[in-house]
Amino acid sequence: MIEAGLCTYCGACSGACPYLVPHKGKIALLDNCTRDTGQCYEYCPRTLVDMSALSQQLFGEPYGEAEMGTVKEVLIARATEPRIKEKGQYGGTVTSLLSLALAEGLIDGAILTKTAEDKAPAAFLANSAKEVLQGAGSNYIACPVIETYNKTPKDSKRKLGIVGVPCQMIALGKMKKTPPENRASIDNVKLSLGLFCTWALSPSDFHRFLKENLDLPRVTRFDIPPPPAKRFDAYTPKGKISFPLEKIRQYTMPTCAYCLDMTAEFADISVGSVEGIEGWNTVIVRTKVGAELMEIAKKKKKLETAKLPARNLDHLKEAALIKKKRALNEIIKKTGSKKDLLYIGLAPGLVDKFTDGKSGR
Repeated sequence: MIEAGLCTYCGACSGACPYLVPHKGKIALLDNCTRDTGQCYEYCPRTLVDMSALSQQLFGEPYGEAEMGTVKEVLIARATEPRIKEKGQYGGTVTSLLSLALAEGLIDGAILTKTAEDKAPAAFLANSAKEVLQGAGSNYIACPVIETYNKTPKDSKRKLGIVGVPCQMIALGKMKKTPPENRASIDNVKLSLGLFCTWALSPSDFHRFLKENLDLPRVTRFDIPPPPAKRFDAYTPKGKISFPLEKIRQYTMPTCAYCLDMTAEFADISVGSVEGIEGWNTVIVRTKVGAELMEIAKKKKKLETAKLPARNLDHLKEAALIKKKRALNEIIKKTGSKKDLLYIGLAPGLVDKFTDGKSGR
């Protein structure tokens, strides 16, 4: 996957393998492994992903034609605590949910990403609400989050929450389907929060661009506003510096062209922005665990919630379907056949529906 340019830099292969390590924004192979297949291969989100088997394992139903995967509820939400609203991206929903999950004892720690002074992302284990707040805000650069789980002591019983993008939720799903050996039990992962993602930016090339164009220690946050903005914003004490999104796209990870999941379909809860409504997050609840946590958040007034307007929901479904269609078309262009979808195991009927741009249920 590395040599083929399909690596997502998710971290599923690193941290538990002596041969694979993150280095300068890429996974480096230190030596040749003598195994034809191993756990690194098993959990990679760019090796075979049987979408129906994964869906059955996580949701108890086969993968269907819905644009956004399995959905229990779609709504908008925002944090009520001022400190989270101040630091959070858009509505601060992810930070609020993690803080609440810690307070309720659902998890003992949360694996997420924080931004260093030079604005490079780094995965870390947060053990308190105060530490969770360090991960507030968005960093659009790829980061090997799953590596932090892989490095957890094998005998650990700590309950974990993990925040990641769609490819990382797929890797976690594969681990739940086929539990890893010689590392902490995957059953310790009690909560997964997925982030909407259209593409991620190269840790090496894009970070170099940032260093050349910005005084990074003075940047307070980054943002890619929803359409039709078409720009990448960097905020500093002196104001906002914007770059055309087309200039930024050249730094996207090549593998993102082959990803058909925009809304983190294999998470307990998926979170993104809301087009045209500032200060709120779109929230997709997918599992019983996710529904129970959201209910607690509502009852304890940790989140303010409202219905996602029908127009926004329709547009979200359309965007998710377009992502699927583009990815599948790129894959078919690469392989030359609908029967060879690189890593995606998808029923032929669904391939036709998604590539024709007609879906829904």
